Formats: sequence, structure tokens, C-alpha cells
Amino acid sequence: MTETTVRRAASLEGKVTLVTGSAKRLGRAVALRLAEEGADVVIHHRASPMEAQEVVAEIEKMGRRAVALSADLQKVSEIRGLFEEIVKKFGRLDVLVNSAANFLPASIVSTTEEIWDASLDTNLKAGFFCAQAAAPLLRRTKGAIVNFADAGGLLGWPGFIPHSISKAGVVMLTKVLAKALAPDVRVNAIAPGTITMPGDPPEWEADFVKLAPLRRTGAPSDIADAVSYLLRAEFLTGHTLVLDGGRSLGAAKEEFR
Repeated sequence: MTETTVRRAASLEGKVTLVTGSAKRLGRAVALRLAEEGADVVIHHRASPMEAQEVVAEIEKMGRRAVALSADLQKVSEIRGLFEEIVKKFGRLDVLVNSAANFLPASIVSTTEEIWDASLDTNLKAGFFCAQAAAPLLRRTKGAIVNFADAGGLLGWPGFIPHSISKAGVVMLTKVLAKALAPDVRVNAIAPGTITMPGDPPEWEADFVKLAPLRRTGAPSDIADAVSYLLRAEFLTGHTLVLDGGRSLGAAKEEFR
């Protein structure tokens, strides 16, 4: 197989992708990148219709198809409804990016049942049931899943206990899904850390620079690059790609105490 043939086989041209939580922040950046690379994109949001429509408009300017769909991913019934709508509108699905998440502070003292459930339901339960609903569609297209873990799931932050546990669960979810869906569907994850975006508090960047051996923060484009790579890495599955400037090497003091 020639290099040109490999590139053509891995192209996103004409493929349908779902990016959960893509009306804002990192999910938005990923959705726009996939559209730039030729994909039609389902913009999922829970309660951000204006922002979701803005992303749709940007994608349509690229000549790609896009639609904004709302669903509360903490409810399995709404997840199923989301995928039914995707089938109605596109008739197929090639890529699922599970990026929807929350980031709730909670220590051993302050963790409540509500915070625990909200963290685990949004960050872990939703990803599994989206994968379950997507699996029959992705098997048909030999598709791929990219999950969003994060550095907290690897390092463990005592000030964000349910969050850290939920994201550690995403790492294991990625492994078991990769086994369960092989050889038809590849499943990988990214674990962002020390990533900043426009509008973030300036003190975040200062802290993250200290924590990362590379002495800089990452950008949304770094996340989009990683997702794009994982969708093309056809001999890679069950892997979590850490994007933290070396933070997880443990060379610097953690700030989430």
C-alpha cells in the first residue's frame, strides 16, 4: 500500500462525526478541526443553543454539513434519542468523540452525593452509553471513538476527588471498549492537562507553566491535533495519549490539594 493510499484510507472526507459537548471550549475546537479535514459534524450541547448554532454556521461556511442537537447525557433515554436523530439526519456515523464533561471541585470533606453523581454521570456514564448507542453504527463504517480523560485521572487531585475518579474510569473504559469493539472499531483517549484557552484566568497559565516541564501551556489546537492523529492511527487502539507538557512525569508540585 502506497503512502497516498494510506492517506486516502484515513481521510475524514464525507465522514459523519459526533462531538459531544462541542458548543464550547475544547469540544468546539475539535469539531471545527474535523470539519476542516472534511467531516460532517453533529454539534451536541445540553443547554447552549446559541453557541452551538454559531459552530454550525462556521462549519457550513467550510462547505460541510452540520447540525446542532441537544441532549442531557446524564439520561440514557436522551442519549438514545440523540443517536436516533443522527440516523435520521445522516444515516450513518463514522466517529464519536466523547468530550462532554464537567469539572466540579470536591474534597474528602466537601464531596456530596449530588457532586459525586454529577461527576460520574457526565464524565463516565455518558461516555459508555454514547459508545453503546454508537457501536452498531460504527461497526458498519469501521469507525473510531476518542474519549476525553484528563490529567486528574492519572495524577489524582484531592481537591477534585469525584472528577479524578471519573476520569480514571475513562482510561479503563477506553481499554475495555477497545477490546469489546475490536477489530471493527478503534477506541482511544486523550488526557489533557495544563491546557488554557482564551478567557481563562491568567493565574491558571502561570501555575500550569510551573507544573509542566516544557514550561508552557497547551492550546486547543494541541487537543485537536491529537484527536486528528488518533483518528488516523489505524494500528492504535486502547491507548490514552497524555497531553500535559510533561506534567504527569511528577517533576513539579501539584496545585490541586
